Amino acid sequence: MTKPCIICVAITGSLPTKANNPAVPITVAEQVESTHEAFEAGASIAHCHVRNDDATPTSDPERFARLLEGLRRHCPGMIVQFSTGGRSGSGRARGGMLPLRPDMASLSVGSNNFPTRVYENPPDLVDWLAAEMLRHDIKPEIEAFDLSHMLQAAAMARDGRLKAPLYVQFVMGVKNAMPADREVFDFYIRTLKRVAPDAEWCGAGIGPDQIRLNEWSIAAGGHTRTGMEDNVRLDRDTLAPSNAALVRRAAELCEKFGRPVAGWREARAILGLPPAA
Repeated sequence: MTKPCIICVAITGSLPTKANNPAVPITVAEQVESTHEAFEAGASIAHCHVRNDDATPTSDPERFARLLEGLRRHCPGMIVQFSTGGRSGSGRARGGMLPLRPDMASLSVGSNNFPTRVYENPPDLVDWLAAEMLRHDIKPEIEAFDLSHMLQAAAMARDGRLKAPLYVQFVMGVKNAMPADREVFDFYIRTLKRVAPDAEWCGAGIGPDQIRLNEWSIAAGGHTRTGMEDNVRLDRDTLAPSNAALVRRAAELCEKFGRPVAGWREARAILGLPPAA
């Protein structure tokens, strides 16, 4: 298999803190530096959250603007993807940064359980976020925490609420949501090929399932996500020294399975994005 594999690095997220791992980047400056190292290690997508000064999550557009400016300056060509997830805000505040026109943004098209709460994505908010992404020419990354999310995304593409071809990420290993089950993973791939034949897909695993989803996805011909948002360790006893270290581990799996790591130009071509931001 010679298809290039896109590596996405989820650098910060909403939950990990320096108490979990001192290498977790919190400030905008730390995030830019950490992303630059991951970019050089082979990541071509940066999945981005921002934090307040006290490290709590936020959807503050001003902080996203500073992060976007820093990434475009120090990681030229890298695909910048903003999170519209529900841990950082509520209602339409979750999409308040979309007028900044990042290359991509995450989009959860349905609700599901999280470890301690319900991750609410009501239909009216999903439709509004999707419309904002269309209006600002932002490519969504569909976050499929459940099979129904994939089917809903395909329906939204058919009726024009989403622009095809889709990019769908299978998220597995979130407590109380879909576990990292190989038969389900394989069924996801078959189902996506059936309902959205031109879609590209990516696999993301949480905690110890990160390396498992990296390997499954790369071996199966998809793309993959790594980074400290999902996992702060290399193994049970070893903290990851950086986001770049997790990217390098994914790149080693690409080599193992004969997959070249996609550079930013290749990644943009695969996803139908403009050659440069």
